[in-house]
Amino acid sequence: MVARLFPPGTHYNGAYMLFTLLFIAFAAPAACQSYEVHRTGGKIVVDGRLDDDAWKRAAFAELQFPWEQPGAKQKTAVRLLWDEDYLYAAFECDDADVTAHFDQRDDPTYRDDAVELFLNPNPKQSFYYGMEMNARGTLYDYFYAWPHLLLKRIDFSGVLLATRIRGTLNLTSDTDQGWSLEVAIPWRNFEELTKALPPARGSEWTANLNRWDGVEPKRRLSVWADTKLERPSPHQPARFGKLVFVE
Repeated sequence: MVARLFPPGTHYNGAYMLFTLLFIAFAAPAACQSYEVHRTGGKIVVDGRLDDDAWKRAAFAELQFPWEQPGAKQKTAVRLLWDEDYLYAAFECDDADVTAHFDQRDDPTYRDDAVELFLNPNPKQSFYYGMEMNARGTLYDYFYAWPHLLLKRIDFSGVLLATRIRGTLNLTSDTDQGWSLEVAIPWRNFEELTKALPPARGSEWTANLNRWDGVEPKRRLSVWADTKLERPSPHQPARFGKLVFVE
């Protein structure tokens, strides 16, 4: 993909460009939500079922619908945990019609029934990692040098990802119950923004947790942290919520 930091035909000197990029990178966010990410305290098997004891003990964050959108507001609950090797996330999605067609790495999974995990390990700046995962377990991952440059060629390594569908995928003639997604992300994938891995107790990251649900014209976005944008969009790092890592 081609990304431009400034409109074509515009000329900037080096000092002005450097100042602009530094201003963008170090604009401190104002977290509006907070979630304590606890250490697992037990083994997690990434199979999409979310039946491990560790998940049963973890608190959940429920996604909200800040905008007026058509269609049913179907519930999404998200849990996060960590251990020495991984950051874990679990999404539990109510869904009467599970739809997902994309099946290749870095396909535009956000067009399907999909969930998203946006992570910024260094809240002093506004760059972040994006992971967008559909109901069939296809991952689209990238690094977003917000707001001008999205690097799609960033591929996380060693990610464990699984989904479980309670119903029939891509069959609209029946009524489904929903789907769940479980992902484990090795800490080494965050080294560009922080060397403190795994995070020390009390460390804070910023994040947003999102879900795209349904197909047009009744497609809906729900988010953990309200971006306060006029139109539905999860991309607003200044409004991300806070993740606090605890034992």
